[in-house]
Amino acid sequence: MLGERGTYNLNLSVSHSDQHTDTQADTVYTDLASGAVALQQRRVGRHHDLKSSAHLTSRLQWQLGGGDQFSLVGGLEGEGVQRAENSITQVNGTPTLVDFDGDLTASTQRLAAYLQDEWDPSAAWSAYAGLRWESIRTRSASIGKPVSNTGNVLTPLAHAVWRFSAPARDQLRFSLTRSYKPPTLANLTALPRLSTLYLAPGANTAASPDRAGNPELRPELARGLDIALEHYLPAGGVLSLSVFSRHINDLIRNVTALETVPWASAQRWVARPQNIGDANTQGVELDAKLRLDEIVADALSAFAPVTLRGNLGYYRSQVSGVPGPNNRIDQQPKLSVNVGGEYRMRNAPLTLGGNLSSMPGYTVQQTALQSQTLDTTRVLDAFALWAVTPTTKLRFSLSSAVPRNYITSNTVLASGQSQTGVSNGPTYRVLGLRLEAKL
Repeated sequence: MLGERGTYNLNLSVSHSDQHTDTQADTVYTDLASGAVALQQRRVGRHHDLKSSAHLTSRLQWQLGGGDQFSLVGGLEGEGVQRAENSITQVNGTPTLVDFDGDLTASTQRLAAYLQDEWDPSAAWSAYAGLRWESIRTRSASIGKPVSNTGNVLTPLAHAVWRFSAPARDQLRFSLTRSYKPPTLANLTALPRLSTLYLAPGANTAASPDRAGNPELRPELARGLDIALEHYLPAGGVLSLSVFSRHINDLIRNVTALETVPWASAQRWVARPQNIGDANTQGVELDAKLRLDEIVADALSAFAPVTLRGNLGYYRSQVSGVPGPNNRIDQQPKLSVNVGGEYRMRNAPLTLGGNLSSMPGYTVQQTALQSQTLDTTRVLDAFALWAVTPTTKLRFSLSSAVPRNYITSNTVLASGQSQTGVSNGPTYRVLGLRLEAKL
């Protein structure tokens, strides 16, 4: 407390997670005539991931003359991640990646500080502006090439809200941002993984490359403009229309190239993440969350507690330096649709719900010589939530209720030829049961 005109708050949160994963992948080639094993590749891996984080936030709010509210908000964030990996790759029982297999230890440390000024000049307007500084350091030690990277970025931001007829809740939001997306630890330090179709030490094809990390990756930087119109319904529902536009520097994308590698006598095609240049992306999204009785008055009264949700998004993007017409950003479809809802029973502490999401198939021109085509996706999820007590809940979930196979094809133009690799990725029905308790 700072007297009648000011308040001061300090918050600290700490978290820790520990995860162990063991994997084994075998690829066996047999002679069709005799049935004898002709070639066998085995990769055994063990991963240990530790993650610790701490967030310290401070807030100073000061009352100025004339009823205006003036606030200074600042904070510090720190996070540390450690990864230990041990892997062995063998062909016919003989180690293949002698200079790379073994123990890999890697870690990242992130430190961030921010300060922003919040201002509420009237009931109809509120705004804030500020700066955020972030530093990320990545280090690794392994039999292969050591990695040490440090990235620093200073990102300004500004945000404003205009309420049409205060104290009504309908409002228009404006945001100017500059965001920072560092490469993942796996992208920086991933050990080589050999093609299972064309084994070393011989050559492989562009459609079946080896895969490896890139310690020289730089972070992606983006600056953007977001505008959102929000309309609030009397019973608590909300309808919103939002548009955005962003410019991205140093976009990260997997690129397949022919390389001279230490794990083979012949040149090998290797896919590794690279900074490929700049990109622009724009989109429009429609969101809705409302109760059924807000749109169907006095109808289906028994189902009045039904809550409906929906999202429709349309996106477009262009990556500079990559020829069109499909020079899009990875993992960004042209269209996405989500429809869901939940029903809270009147006579029992039980809530039932589900969600259906769909994205049409699309093609991405990744480089001048690479393209990828993804299949149409449809996913149906459902859940049941039983409130055992006001603080204890039992959740049953059903993910991918209707499993499907999804086809992905990757095409590379190499040596005057078009090489295409097709993969069939099945999905599986997953059942979950979780007990949630608040202390």
